[in-house]
Amino acid sequence: MKICVVGCGAVGSIFAAHLAKAGEAEVYALDIAREHIEAIKRHGLRISGAAEFTVPLKASTNVADLPRCDFGVVATKSIHTKLAIQNAAPLFSDGAAVCSVQNGVGNEEIIAEHVGHVIRGTTFPAGHIIGPGHVGYDIQGDTWIGPFEPSAAPMDRVRTLANLLTRAGMNTIALEDARGAQWTKLIFNASTNPVGALTLLHHGAATRFAPTGQLFDDLISEGMAVARALGISLHGDPRQLVQKGAAAPGKHKASMLQDVIARRQTEVDFMNGAIVKWGEKTGVPTPLNKAMWALIKGLEHSWIDP
Repeated sequence: MKICVVGCGAVGSIFAAHLAKAGEAEVYALDIAREHIEAIKRHGLRISGAAEFTVPLKASTNVADLPRCDFGVVATKSIHTKLAIQNAAPLFSDGAAVCSVQNGVGNEEIIAEHVGHVIRGTTFPAGHIIGPGHVGYDIQGDTWIGPFEPSAAPMDRVRTLANLLTRAGMNTIALEDARGAQWTKLIFNASTNPVGALTLLHHGAATRFAPTGQLFDDLISEGMAVARALGISLHGDPRQLVQKGAAAPGKHKASMLQDVIARRQTEVDFMNGAIVKWGEKTGVPTPLNKAMWALIKGLEHSWIDP
């Protein structure tokens, strides 16, 4: 069995490293970050923090170097999904099932334009790039995957991938309907990410500071109202996820805060922007999510045209 992880940033690297370490499948990584990929090729992929190991990994910046695969795991930033799957599509041309473990909603629709069998997924492990070939594993957590409904991905393929990931140390639950899990993570992200990015507070500090902690709660209430209007039953309480993240060791910076510090485009369109869009479609007011979206977009604009 062959698996390709598309996007070898922090989360993609954590998945790829665990799969490669388990040794049940041939694992490949595809990413455009040349320095990171070259370091992996020379020295292996190092994971530190919640797990400590270094593993050899077949990695490339060129899709032509890699074979066709049975499964794909897409872990790019949501803003890069379109270009990434356009580039990687030849790897999945023989009926492969491709799973998104990305932030926000809307990625599966993009992947389905190029791949026949798509798996909806959401994951809670988090980390950060320490240096080329070296990833800090900040927060452990579960992953939930299920068929992306329009693509009719077979449930047996979903279970096969879930079992493989679980045996590799990334506990993964196969669901007939993974929308609830995805929206739970979406609502969590849409509260914690923009607030952290705008205040420069790490997750624990923003949770414990009363004004931002209350803002987390109010943003979550808006997102939950939209989910209810869509008929989606959440897979847990996003507020508990906020507390779990705050209790994790270290000072984890949300991915959007990492992007802001590096002056990179964020995933706010796939987080708060998605909640605003679905709120408009269902008639649910989302003023706080709209404000977060506008402020982050304004911050991004300031880097381009101050």
